[in-house]
Amino acid sequence: MAPVQGVPPSFPFRRCFLPSDAPARAALIGTLAMIAASATWGLSAIFYKLLAHVPAAEVLAHRTLWSAVLFAAILGLRGRLQGVPQLVSALRPALLLVAGAAMISVNWFLFIFAVQAGRVVETSMGYYIFPLVSVALGVVLFAERPGRVQIVAIALACAAVAVLILGLGVTPWISLALAITFGFYGAIKKRLQADAMVSVTAEVAVLLPLALWWLWVQVPGWGGFSGGTALLLVATGPMTALPLILFTIATQRLSLATVGVIGYLNPTLQFLCATVLFGERFTLWHAIAFALIWTALALYSGAALRTRRRVKAAVPAR
Repeated sequence: MAPVQGVPPSFPFRRCFLPSDAPARAALIGTLAMIAASATWGLSAIFYKLLAHVPAAEVLAHRTLWSAVLFAAILGLRGRLQGVPQLVSALRPALLLVAGAAMISVNWFLFIFAVQAGRVVETSMGYYIFPLVSVALGVVLFAERPGRVQIVAIALACAAVAVLILGLGVTPWISLALAITFGFYGAIKKRLQADAMVSVTAEVAVLLPLALWWLWVQVPGWGGFSGGTALLLVATGPMTALPLILFTIATQRLSLATVGVIGYLNPTLQFLCATVLFGERFTLWHAIAFALIWTALALYSGAALRTRRRVKAAVPAR
């Protein structure tokens, strides 16, 4: 049996649990990796809730610092650390990296802030809306032509936002900001067309000087933290890196449509954490808005899967 990429040859039960043909093995590994990544992201609200006593900007600075250390170590062990300076040596990639770093840092900060402020329902809505924002950005930035079903899905998402504005009298700005910043981040990554691990490392490297400055100027060392809090702050690095690595493994082995459908596990777990664990307020207006968004996502996912099947059927068998 040929070695399975992503699974150590010494894994004792590999022959028992993995399919014998290579495509099926790759699909299984990719599916498990995507489920693990989405579950980690979806349950991360529990982790950041444990850091509610630490200011959000400080948590973000630690997340940037320890992510940079871990990503650099991983690239160093793989002999690919030189890819970071190579990527930033040209002006266009460097500008895209700065823009991507700005988008992801705002996204990270808003998520941490929302968890600490007891607004995880809004974060879950933001990540539900994100795929539809990506479709809209594809039209505006890449001249992509959405299908009729996608247009209906976007309209339903807009209706959901309108329901919250009219029903609650407030704009769900956290949801919109999370969806828009992550949508622009994806669009920037599409323009960049660089290795995922190298580009993420370069992005946190761009943010690292600001994070170090913040920790130096604004935070009086580690003296105010207990050992448990210090360990949690260091753990923000693995909490950031692990799901990104798993996500990279998944995208290399699965279609984007499959990745997108499994990815809905993330906001679903966030929603369950908010309503079941944290006891956040969930009104009738929230229920109507979420019903509209879930309908939009069902239409969007169904259309994406049908398109994938048509494309697959059109490719002649070899």
